[in-house]
Formats: sequence, C-alpha cells, structure tokens
Amino acid sequence: MQYEFTFTSLARNSGLMGAAFETRPIPFSQWATGDFIAVELMKPGSETARIELHNGRMMDPLKGERLIGALGIRHATLEITGTWKAIQPHERFHLMTAAGLIGKVTSMSTFSPIPIQLDYLGHVIRAGVKCTMRNSVTPVTPRPFIKPVVLMAGTSMSAGKTTTARIVTRELRSMGLKVLGAKVTGAGRYRDILAIKDAGAVAVFDFVDAGLPSTVCSKEKYVPALEHLLSLMAAEEGDIAVVEIGASPLEPYNGDAAIDYIRENICCTMLCASDPYAVYGVMKSFDLQPDLVSGPATNTIAAVELVEKLCGVRALNLLNPKNRPALRKLLRKRLNLSS
Repeated sequence: MQYEFTFTSLARNSGLMGAAFETRPIPFSQWATGDFIAVELMKPGSETARIELHNGRMMDPLKGERLIGALGIRHATLEITGTWKAIQPHERFHLMTAAGLIGKVTSMSTFSPIPIQLDYLGHVIRAGVKCTMRNSVTPVTPRPFIKPVVLMAGTSMSAGKTTTARIVTRELRSMGLKVLGAKVTGAGRYRDILAIKDAGAVAVFDFVDAGLPSTVCSKEKYVPALEHLLSLMAAEEGDIAVVEIGASPLEPYNGDAAIDYIRENICCTMLCASDPYAVYGVMKSFDLQPDLVSGPATNTIAAVELVEKLCGVRALNLLNPKNRPALRKLLRKRLNLSS
C-alpha cells in the first residue's frame, strides 16, 4: 500500500495503491486526458471543497497533502468549467471536482465553492510507461446489452437525477427485481453510483470503469467506452438497469449519444428538472417525451400544475412518500409487470 499519496476516486481502478510506481515531470506536449498525475495541495479553497477518496469517503483537504488524480475536462453549467489544456508552464492549477479531476478552472459560478489549488509534481510512471485511466482498464469480452432500462435524464446538473434513481431503485427492489445502477455520462463522482448501490442495486458502474475521467470528449472516443461499460453490465445477473445521464442531453457530455445507443432498451424515461420551463426546453430541443417529471420542478403544487400545463406530462414529487404508489404503478405498467 502506498502511503505517500492520497488516491482520489478517479484512481479507484488504477491498481496504484498496491503497486510500485514513480512520479516525474514530463513535457506538456505529452500530456493527455486521463493521465494520472501527482499533485501537492497548495491552497485548500472553500470550506465546502473536499476530496473524494478511492473508496468513496470524503476527506477535508490539508495544505501539503499529495494526491493522485487525473487530467480532464469539465463543462458544468452551475459550477465550474475548466480543462487541463489551459494549464500554462509552471502555473498552479485546480482540483475541478472532489473526485480528482484536474485542470485549470476557466470560469465558475459566483455560488460555486472556491476550488483547491494544486502544484504539479509529475506524471505517474509504472514500468517505464505513463499510467493512464484507459490503460488501467481490464479488457472485457464484448457482450450484447439487452436489459431493459429506466432512464434518468435531466435538464441540468443538480436536477434530482441521483435522488430519483435511488427512489426508483428501492421501488424496483421491492418488486423483487435485481437492479443494476449506472451513470453513463458526466464528470466522475463515485458517491452518485454508491448512492444507488446503497439503495439496493446489486452492482453499479460508471464511465470511470471504462477509463474516462469525464465524458467531455469526442463521440468517437465516447462510444467505445460506452460499449465497454454496457458489456460490463451485460455480464451481471440483473433484471433491469437504472441508468443516469449526467448533466443534460444538450450539454457536451455525450448524453445524446448515450440515449441514442440504448434507445431500444429504454422502457421508462424520467426527466428530472430544475424548473417547469426547463422541462419544456429539453422536451422541445431534444425531442424527448418523458413518462414522468420529477426533481425540483415538482416541489410545489403550483410547479406540478405548470409542468403539466406547459408540457402535458405527468409530474410527481417523489420525495413525498404519498406519491410512491403512483410511481410503482407507472413502473409496473412500463415494465409490463403484473400488479
């Protein structure tokens, strides 16, 4: 076990914790998305800026802490945008997510926590080779993915997708179904899929398992990673998959590509929305017809009425236990299960 470094959750599949490796600087021209790098924490940031460890636990940052994270790109609408490609020589840069996504912040919301500042120590080198998220992934036998999917899509980040996925997973488990959980787009954050595991999923996956630090990449790079991820899921004994699309399908996280790829598997779509007008916008822009709207757009009777008036789609506040029977009835109908 390596004790010199703290391993972020993006390094959870790296095998580095129990392996011998070195760190050394390499020319910027050799840097790439998904490279594992060693950094030293120089300025902790806001009190709420924390570090997600390889086991999913959260840690408060300390100046001088040495971390292993991965170079990547983030394009969040409500918090931070940034990329490793914007880093200048000898410049201090940032931890763009708690999970260990490293780059230079290029813009941020006034309400976003101030990010942790880092100094570059070097790339992780193992057996003379640069260690990356992609080359740490174990090859998988390609398998057709035929499991039915309950899809969680959103109008933005923080729209209630993971919370809705947790509630849906519990309902499906109560029906006697074995549930697989997956987050197929977004920026790596282990706690989202661990929350689905805690809700009763027999196995959970995300794009980190396919070697991506985030899904801001070309479609040509994303689709093979998605196929790898779906092959992992196909190998599991599960009756149904609860699949979350991080951010929204209109953002550059390849949510549209993911939905197109699994479209024939989708038996029920839940759109988690920040407000009623966002529901209308995503439905019209992406030609998405959800079976149910949930999230903050259903917080009050007024909001529910507006969603249903604007969009002609049923809306339910799933945080209210009184609405769970209606959810169960919808799931049984869409899955063709006997009542």
